[in-house]
Amino acid sequence: MNAPLDFYFDFSSPYGYLASHRIDALARRHGRRVRWRPILLGVVFRVTGQTPLTGQNLRGPYHERDFARSARRLGVAFTMPSTFPFPAQAASRGFYWLSERDAEASVAFAKTVYHAAFGEGQNVTDLDRLETIASSVGADRAEFRKALADPMMKDRLREETDSAIARGVFGSPFVFVDDEPFWGHDRFDQIDEWLQRGGW
Repeated sequence: MNAPLDFYFDFSSPYGYLASHRIDALARRHGRRVRWRPILLGVVFRVTGQTPLTGQNLRGPYHERDFARSARRLGVAFTMPSTFPFPAQAASRGFYWLSERDAEASVAFAKTVYHAAFGEGQNVTDLDRLETIASSVGADRAEFRKALADPMMKDRLREETDSAIARGVFGSPFVFVDDEPFWGHDRFDQIDEWLQRGGW
């Protein structure tokens, strides 16, 4: 059986949000599954020396325009959150806690968090909001809330981020097709062709 695609993303990544609307369908077209793997770009940036796109001279205004333009092209709702970038630790820990119990629920959670953040511009650092989203995919509210502060979930997120860095991940979205890395939402057409042709 073909290996799943590894989909690395940060919940605070607008391009990751756009990719989240495409990755599963792309994989299905080629008989693949997807491993959704949230990481923390803030940790990655300490290694690469990068800074968030919107804070960069010249590049920032361009990318803010490109976020919205790319969303319109896909027919995807887009509203920039009032606070950006935002810390994604809680959402990421919640994802991994859910993934250990129900992989499908964790992906549904990720998509709903992303839509709340970038589809509606909501504050997804709010724990009550995350708890409500988790409840909507079948999680027990109290257990979910407790898991966000669980040292095991903190360690899991740290390990996932460190593992991603060791593998060469430096942005979001970042996809591995087998051992071939693709960075950026604008590489999805290449991923599609790579899977169709078996590489080049």
